[in-house]
Amino acid sequence: MKRIYLLLLLPLLALVNSCSVKLNGASIPSDMKTVTVLFFENNAPLVVPTLSQDFTEALKTRIRNQTSLSIVQSDAHAVFEGRITGYDIRAIALQNNNNPTAGGNRLTIKVSVKYTNNLNPKSNFEESFERYRDFPIGTTTFDIAQIQLIKDINIMLTEDIFNRAFAQW
Repeated sequence: MKRIYLLLLLPLLALVNSCSVKLNGASIPSDMKTVTVLFFENNAPLVVPTLSQDFTEALKTRIRNQTSLSIVQSDAHAVFEGRITGYDIRAIALQNNNNPTAGGNRLTIKVSVKYTNNLNPKSNFEESFERYRDFPIGTTTFDIAQIQLIKDINIMLTEDIFNRAFAQW
């Protein structure tokens, strides 16, 4: 009787083992094991000294946290490269028609990304991604607010890039 259960259980275990559920929507091929994230140089007209490093590290962190891929320096199965092409602060929500003043500001960051999948060139892409955050005037100095704004925008940008590369969104 134990043999019959064992014979029935083995195919069931093999079937369950071959199934996987990914809650982040990523569909990374099983043969993809490594990725390289090259430094994203800041070519924006307005330059924040730490933005390149912050963005590059944010992309690496997202890949580390949401995949089992190893980040390597060269000879990777996939490569992310690009540059920061825009960093812009604009007034929004104008108030008072007689003497227009800004009621808030918008920080926008734009990144140009080239993704190369060395295992499946059909999924290669070269695209620009842009995200923004609005922030009120006068609550804190911009230098203080800027740190959190950049963090928030980097999270949104890296999510968009990750989804485009691995979830085909």
